[in-house]
Amino acid sequence: MKLNQVVKIVLSLFLFTSCAQTKKDLTITYGDHDLVYKTLAKSWDEGMPLGNAVIGSLVWEKEGRLRMSLDNVNLWDLRPMENLNTPEYKFSWVYEQWKNDNYKAVQDKFDAPYDRSPAPSKIPGAGLEFNIDGLGKVDSTRLSVKDAVCKVNWSNGTEFQTFVHASEKIGWFKFKNVPEGFKPILIPPAYNIEGESKEDSPVTGQDLRRLEYPEGKIVETENEINYTQEGWGGFSYNVSVKWQRQGVGLEGCWSISAHFPETEQGETSQEIVQKAWQRGYQGDLSTHKKWWTDFWKKSSIDIPDPIIAKQWYLEQYKFGSAARNGAPPISLQAVWTADNGKLPPWKGDYHHDLNTQLSYWPAYSGNHLDLEIGYLEWLLKYLDNFKTYTKDYYEAEGLAVPGVTTLTGEPMGGWIQYAFGPTVSGWLGQHFYLHWRYSMDRDFLKNKAYPWIREVALFFEDISVEGENGLRKLPISASPEIHNNSKEAWFGETTNFDLAAIRWTYEKAAELALELGKKEDAKRWNDLLQEWPSFAIHETEGLMLAPGHRYEESHRHFSHLMAFHPYGLIDYSKGEDHKTIVDNTINHLTETGSDYFTGYSFSWLANLQARAFDGEAAANTLRVFAENFCLPNSFHVNGEQHNRGYSKFKYRPFTLEGNFAFASAVQEMLIQSHTGVVQLFPAIPNDWKNLSFDTLRTEGAFLVSAKKENGQVSQVHIVSEKGGVLKLKNPFGDSKIIIDAEYVLEDDIIKINTSENQKISLVLDK
Repeated sequence: MKLNQVVKIVLSLFLFTSCAQTKKDLTITYGDHDLVYKTLAKSWDEGMPLGNAVIGSLVWEKEGRLRMSLDNVNLWDLRPMENLNTPEYKFSWVYEQWKNDNYKAVQDKFDAPYDRSPAPSKIPGAGLEFNIDGLGKVDSTRLSVKDAVCKVNWSNGTEFQTFVHASEKIGWFKFKNVPEGFKPILIPPAYNIEGESKEDSPVTGQDLRRLEYPEGKIVETENEINYTQEGWGGFSYNVSVKWQRQGVGLEGCWSISAHFPETEQGETSQEIVQKAWQRGYQGDLSTHKKWWTDFWKKSSIDIPDPIIAKQWYLEQYKFGSAARNGAPPISLQAVWTADNGKLPPWKGDYHHDLNTQLSYWPAYSGNHLDLEIGYLEWLLKYLDNFKTYTKDYYEAEGLAVPGVTTLTGEPMGGWIQYAFGPTVSGWLGQHFYLHWRYSMDRDFLKNKAYPWIREVALFFEDISVEGENGLRKLPISASPEIHNNSKEAWFGETTNFDLAAIRWTYEKAAELALELGKKEDAKRWNDLLQEWPSFAIHETEGLMLAPGHRYEESHRHFSHLMAFHPYGLIDYSKGEDHKTIVDNTINHLTETGSDYFTGYSFSWLANLQARAFDGEAAANTLRVFAENFCLPNSFHVNGEQHNRGYSKFKYRPFTLEGNFAFASAVQEMLIQSHTGVVQLFPAIPNDWKNLSFDTLRTEGAFLVSAKKENGQVSQVHIVSEKGGVLKLKNPFGDSKIIIDAEYVLEDDIIKINTSENQKISLVLDK
C-alpha cells in the first residue's frame, strides 16, 4: 500500500502544523520536578547536587554553617596497588591455585590488599562554608532542574544562589542581605586532624588520614583564599575562592584544579577564577543557562505517574551534571565525593563489572550521545594501559579491560573474579556498538567501534581452551558477584554471564565486519561463534548461572541474565521459545525474591520487565526504587531506607548506576528499537492513557516524538538523521492514519525508505 503522491503534497502543510502543535503540547513544568526542601539538608549525601562532569558541589548545612562540598573528578591518589607487580600477577597462576584447592593464597595476594590499602582512590576536595547561625530560620531550599541553579531563602529576607557552570570549571555563589563581615571559610578535608580513627571499610569509606598527606597550605587575603594540598607522588591540587561585598550582599566564585607531575599542566584554579571574574556572575549565569536549555531540548517526556516522572527528570539532570565529552566517565559518585572525613565508598573508582555500563544506558534513547561519547573516548585514551594489562595478567593478545580501574585505567584489584574478569571488555564493547547503531556514524564504526570489538574477539579466542565436549570454554569463569570472592565464585564451565559477552562479541564482530565489507573477517567471527556452547537454560526457571548451577537464592547482580538484557541475544522478537525463556527467567527471579537486591537491582529489573512488555510490573518496580532506595535528593544509596521489606540491605553507600538505570527503564517503556523495529509505548501501564515524549532516539539514528491521547496513539513525528530504512511497528492499530511519505505496510510493520534529515509525520485520521 502506497500513499498517493498528490495526497502527500496536499497533506504536507497540515502535517507541519500538526508537528508544531505536538511540540507545543509537550510543555514540561520543570518546577514540578525540582528538588525542594523546607530547610537545608543536614548530611552531605542529601545535599543539593551541582556539577559539570569535572567539578561539582553539594549544598547542605553542617554545624550551623551553610556548606558547599567542592569536588573535582581528577582528584585521585594514583599510587599503585602493592600486589600488581609480582610474578603471581597472572591469570594462569590464579587458575593453578584454584585447580589445586589453594585459593586462599589468591585471596591473600589480590583481594585483601584492596580492602587493606587506602589507595589508589578518589579523594575529596574541600568544604566552602558560610556562618548562617545569625540568619535565623531557613524557609526553603530549591534546586531548579531546568537551569541547574540552587537557591536558599531565609525568613529574614536573606537569599543565596549558587551554580556550577555547565561548561566552565567554575562555581559561583551570591548572597543578598547578609551582615557586615559575612564571608566564606575554606575547610580542608580531614587529611591530618587529631583524634581516633573512624570506621574503616572500603564500602563505608576509609579514614582520610591513612593517606598520610602533609598539611595543606591556606593563604588568605581580604577577598581571596587559596588552598594547596600535596598528595602522593608529586600530585597536588589547588582550591581558589574569590569574592567581593556588594552593599549588603556578597558575590564570589571558586574552582579546583588537579596537577599530576607526568602530565601537561593546565590552568591553575587561581587562573580559572581570575578569568571568570572578568566575565562576571551574570555573564556566566547566562551562558550556563543556555547550555541547560539546549540540554533539555534533546529529549523530554510527559507521563501521568508523578513519582516516576520526577525521578526521570532528576536522573536526566544528574546525567547532565556528570557526563561530558573530554571528561572521565561517570565513576561511582562522579563529581560528588563523600564529604565525611573518609574516602568515598569503594574508593570512588571505576567499576566496569556493572557500574559504568549501567550509568550510560539512558544516553542512547535519551538522545545524549554528545555526552556519552566521553565514556568511549576515555576508554580509547587508555587503550595502551589496557593492552599492557592484557599481556601482563592474561599473557594474551587482543584486548581485556580491568573490571575495577583508577582514573587512568590502571587495575586496582579487589575481588578478582570481577576486578580482573575476562569478559569486561566485551560488555564495554556493547557501548561502542550502541553508539554506532544510535548515531550511524560510519567513521566511528570504522575507526573505533569495529577495532575495539575485533580486539576483544581476538582476546576471547586466545584465552579460550577446548572443553570435554569439543567446544570452546574459559579455563575458569565467574558471574558477578555470585558467591562473592570465594573459591566457589569460579566455575569450571563458562557462565552465562561470560558466555553472553563472548557470543555477543562474535555476533556483532561479524555484523560490523560485513557492514564494512570485510567478508573474510565476518566468516572468521561467525565460525568462532559456532565453536562456543549455547546458554545454560533450565526448563522452568529460565537462564541459569552456568551449566549445572541454578539461580537458587536472591542476589543483587543479574549477571546470569545478560543474554536477555542488555545484549538481546534472547528476546521476545525471536519466537515462542525465546519468549518462554524470558517469561520463565523473570518469573523465577521475582519468585526467588528481593531479599538481597540493592537499589540498582530494582532499576535493572524494571528494564527486564519493560523488555518483556510488562508495563504494570515495570512501573511498580520503578516506584519501589524511587520511594525506598533513594535519599531525598534522589541519590541512589543501594540499601532500603524505610524498612518496608524490599531488601535486607539497609546501608546507604551512595552510587549512581541505579539512578541512571532507572532512566533507561522509563525510556524502554516508551520506545524500543533493539530488534531493528521501532516500537512506541511498548510497555506502559493500562491506566497511562495520556502521555507523550519528544525526540527520543532509536537505533538507525531516528529521532522520534509521539503522543497518546485517551489510550490511542494520535501522532508520531520522526526525523531520519542519516537516512536508511525505517521499520516502525504500526502504533495505530486498525485506525486510519495519514503518512506524508511513501511507505509499505507488511505484517503490521510500516517500512519507509528515508533520506538524510527527512521529516516524517504519521497522524490519526480523525
